[in-house]
Amino acid sequence: MNKLVVFLLLITAALSAQEFGFGFDDEETSSGTGTSASGSLNVSIGGEVSATMLGYGSDFHKGAESVELGDIFSGKLNFSAKASVVEGVINLKIQTKKDEVVKIDEGYLRAYFGKFDVEAGLRKLTWGKADSMGPLDVINPLDTSQIYTEMADNTSLMGVKIARPLVHASFRFGQFSKIEGVFIPYFEGHYIPSEGRWAPAEMEMLKNPKIPTSIPVDINITDTEPDTTTINYAQGGLRFTTTIGSSDIGMQYYYGRMHQPAAKISLTNLIMNPPFSADVNVSYLYNPYHQIGLDYAQVLLGLNVRAEVAANITEDLKGDDGSVYNPSIAWSFGFDRNLFLGINLNLQVNESIRLMQNKLGKSINKLDMNDIDISTIMTSGSYNFDNIDIEGGKPLTSTRLTAALSKKFLRDELELRTAVVWGIEDMDCLIMPALIWTKDALRTALSGGIFAGNKEGQLGQYADNNFVKVSLTYSF
Repeated sequence: MNKLVVFLLLITAALSAQEFGFGFDDEETSSGTGTSASGSLNVSIGGEVSATMLGYGSDFHKGAESVELGDIFSGKLNFSAKASVVEGVINLKIQTKKDEVVKIDEGYLRAYFGKFDVEAGLRKLTWGKADSMGPLDVINPLDTSQIYTEMADNTSLMGVKIARPLVHASFRFGQFSKIEGVFIPYFEGHYIPSEGRWAPAEMEMLKNPKIPTSIPVDINITDTEPDTTTINYAQGGLRFTTTIGSSDIGMQYYYGRMHQPAAKISLTNLIMNPPFSADVNVSYLYNPYHQIGLDYAQVLLGLNVRAEVAANITEDLKGDDGSVYNPSIAWSFGFDRNLFLGINLNLQVNESIRLMQNKLGKSINKLDMNDIDISTIMTSGSYNFDNIDIEGGKPLTSTRLTAALSKKFLRDELELRTAVVWGIEDMDCLIMPALIWTKDALRTALSGGIFAGNKEGQLGQYADNNFVKVSLTYSF
């Protein structure tokens, strides 16, 4: 693997990210893809080399022996080969992690047939018009362990998207209209760590639920994951976009699986004689759902406005199945505008509204062995905690406000930016100041993240994860 890295770096250095061609055909061929008229093959290589140090305030407080600054080095190599009707792309991630030094970030083949394009392979796609994490951007799962540190000095979250094997086709008609479809043959959920500093409290609770008992019971907890690599977990969708006057409008339908796992908890064995013991199983489930969505973008009164709305229809149409998420309505609204003195404001509100809130069962932290019907487990040998609901105890709505103020200096080379993410219901927030200097292909950034507010909120629970990040990136 190390030889491969050296080989790729040598190729990159030699080519210096320039395009070159091999003239396989001397005859002229017509093409609408922007390749040369001679039909030659154009190959390009690019990428970036980065050095990043990431430190956490809680580690500094413990002393130098507890401070780790991460992997420091990372890189990307992007290879593209394009002919008149076809293009092949391989994007590699290079990192210093011992288990996976070189990783395929994206790799796909795209063919052009006039107004019809089709591509297949490992791909990251963005649906919807929201700046980040809009309700219609449903195709790729996310690496949740990197979201906040990535947001600190980047406006795009493409770096935390997980590429999926898929087939994607699009057809353009008229001047501004397009219809596209996607098929994903199997499923992968969000990467959510179950331990460590970025493990959410909810996941830790599922891995090790605290079960009160009136007598001492030795409780053994196991968890099971479904096999999501079968065609039973296939997903697909259609999207239509067009421009009417000055408005960009989109509509989409998607059938897939919730990237956030649900769970079903059951007691599989109970020994009633001393020493008392019980085996508890947590079965992770990825609920299927239908999504119908609309999006809209327009320059209105000097504001670059973007809006999305989606209906997420799950199988729990009565709202009383604790192992299935309730149907919900999700929406986002945002805009950006230049204010005064060259200051830019970017604002976005995201909200999810749960339907049939009054049908929710108990929260998982209300799990109690004393609720067990002993006759049921004596008869069947198992007991399902059907009164436990994966959404139990959560508010009707989940609302987040994201605002970013930025100002550029020194012929736009120096940027000062501050972003705030505020959880309305949880009363918690994340504040991310950043100073970014860009000179030609070199980018230097000093940024940080400060979590504040309710320590039981989705953001406030990371109060010990306040961080400082320094990065140096050269793009070629």
